[in-house]
Amino acid sequence: MTPLAPNRSIQAVLVIPVLHYPDVALAAEWLCGAFGFSERLRIGDHRIQLDIDGGAGAVVVAQRPAPAPPCPHPCHSIMVRITDIDQHYKRAMAARARSLSPPTGYPFGERQYSVADPGGHIWTFTQTIADIDPAAWGGTLR
Repeated sequence: MTPLAPNRSIQAVLVIPVLHYPDVALAAEWLCGAFGFSERLRIGDHRIQLDIDGGAGAVVVAQRPAPAPPCPHPCHSIMVRITDIDQHYKRAMAARARSLSPPTGYPFGERQYSVADPGGHIWTFTQTIADIDPAAWGGTLR
């Protein structure tokens, strides 16, 4: 893959989810408080770039298009790797994230929890607890 060209106007990661909310500033403030993200760049009142873990990951909070079509059920989720899942979960709960599953260990070597944010977006946070060969739990590494 060709290295990314530098541009201070966009985050230097390969994949950037763009999540829509009715109130961009309020959503960004909540995400920073609940998940420890940090605001990187504000673009008018319709878009805010957030860094995850000092720029190791990224998300963009954008103004929901009007009219916004109703979404009867979540059709996507975002997974973020972290290092202290218990503390992270406590922080999310203190910010009143809606817990979908508490921190749970899985045979594939990850401990994960899932929450819904005030905009209805599903977030799964995962912490590696062991280096497991995928064949040990039925996975097929390509």
